[in-house]
Amino acid sequence: MSRERADPAADIEIDREEDLEDLALGEDYALNPQFVSMVVDAADRGDSDRLRELLSALHPADVADLIGFLAADDRKEILPHLDPEALAEILSELDYEIREEILEAVSPEVLARALGELDSDDAADVVEDLEVHKRAEVLAALPEGDRAAIESALSYGEETAGRLMQREVVAAPQFWTVGQAIDHFRREADDLPELFFDVYVVDPAYKPVGAVPISTLLRARRDVPLAQIMESLSEIPVDMDQEEVAYIFDKYHLISAPVVEPGGRLVGQITVDDIVGVIHEESREDILALAGVSDSGRHGGVWDMVASRLPWLLLNTLTAALAVSVIQAFEAQIAQVVTLAVLMPIVASLGGNGATQTLTVAVRALASRELSAVNAVRTVSREMLVGLVNGGVLAVVTGVAIYLVFGDLRLCAAFGAAIIINMFVAAVAGALVPLALERMGRDPAVSSAVFVTFVTDFTGFFAFLGIAALILL
Repeated sequence: MSRERADPAADIEIDREEDLEDLALGEDYALNPQFVSMVVDAADRGDSDRLRELLSALHPADVADLIGFLAADDRKEILPHLDPEALAEILSELDYEIREEILEAVSPEVLARALGELDSDDAADVVEDLEVHKRAEVLAALPEGDRAAIESALSYGEETAGRLMQREVVAAPQFWTVGQAIDHFRREADDLPELFFDVYVVDPAYKPVGAVPISTLLRARRDVPLAQIMESLSEIPVDMDQEEVAYIFDKYHLISAPVVEPGGRLVGQITVDDIVGVIHEESREDILALAGVSDSGRHGGVWDMVASRLPWLLLNTLTAALAVSVIQAFEAQIAQVVTLAVLMPIVASLGGNGATQTLTVAVRALASRELSAVNAVRTVSREMLVGLVNGGVLAVVTGVAIYLVFGDLRLCAAFGAAIIINMFVAAVAGALVPLALERMGRDPAVSSAVFVTFVTDFTGFFAFLGIAALILL
C-alpha cells in the first residue's frame, strides 16, 4: 500500500518560517506528526542530506521516539545517518523489540564504537540484547577495559544492583585533603565518569567509609581532610533487587550510592538517573499486572500478547462459573420475580468497582512499603468503614430509584441490604487479598484482581438473591 508523501517544497517553506528544533516537538515534548511525515518523506526519497538535517535537530531520546514511529524500511534508511555517539544514547532509550532489530542491522564495529560512548551499565544493557555470535564479535572489538567492565556487569543477576550499577566511580583515600583530591581529579580527568555527584572516601581495603558531595568539596578549604567533611552513606549490596534499591533511594532522598560486594569492597555506583528508569519500569509492571497483562510494547507480536493475557482470562472464566452457580441455585426464585434478574448485575458491578478502588490502593501501598503487618489492622478497619459508608449511601440512592421504577419497598430493602453487604465485603477483600498473597510470597499485583472479582460477584449474587428470597417470597 503506497503512502502519501509530504511536499518537499512545503518542507522548505516550513524551514524558513521556524527552526526545525521548534517544529520537531510540541509543547508537551512529543514529536509533531508533521515532522515525522517529513522524515518519512526524506527516507522514501533516499534524501541523505535532508535526513541528516532533520535528525541533527533532535535529541537522541527524541530520535529513539522517532524510530519507534517509523516502519521497518524507514528505520533501516536512517540508521546510516546516525553517528556512533548519537547511536549509543539512542540504543539505551529504545524499546526492547525495536532495539533488537536495530542491533541486528548495525555492524559489530559500529556497535563497538557506540558502546564505547556509554557508561558500563548502559553498555551492558545493550550487549545483553545481542545474539550470542554477535555479542562475541562486538566484545572482541571493544578495548580490553570496556570489555572487562561489560562482562563483569553481565555476570550479575538481572534486575540486581550489580546489573544496574556503573563501574566508573570517583574514590579517594580518607587521609587526603580537599586540595589533594581536586588536583588528582584534574590530572586524571579523562578517567573520571562523565557524570558523578559524590566522592567516595575509602579505607586501605577499598571499602567506603563516607562520601563527600561535590558541592561540599568545592566549598571546603584545600587543607581540610576529606575525613572531616565526609557524610555517612547508604551502601547497596551488589545482589540487592533493583526494586529494593529504588526504595532506598526514595526513602533517603539519595542522588547516588556506592555498590559493594559481599566483602564490603567498593565495586561501582548507582545514580538517580538509573533509579528513575527503575521506578518507571516497576510502576508500569504493577499497573499492567493489575489487569493481568504484560507489556509487549508497541511492536509486540499478536501471539505474545495472547499468551500473556489468555491464562488470566481462563482463570477468570472458572471463577465466573463458580459465581454463576449461585444464580442457578436461586433459579426458582428468579423465575417468580423476574425483576431480580434485572437488578442483580448492579449489585455485583458496584461491589466490583468498590473492590477495585480498595485493591489499587492496597497494591500500591504494598509496593511502596506503606502497608505491612504493622498497620494492616488499622488499614483494613478503615477500608471496612469506608465500604460501609459507601454502601449505605449507594443503598439509599439506588433504593429511591428502584422504588420510583418498580414501586416495591420490599425490593428496595433487599437491594439496599445486598449493596451494603457487598460493599463491605468488597472493601475487606480488596485489602486482605493482596496482604494474604504478599504473605504467601506471591505478587499481589498479578493475581489479586481475579480473586477479588470472584468474591464480590459471589457475595453480590448470594446476598441479593438470598435476601430477596426471604423478603419477597
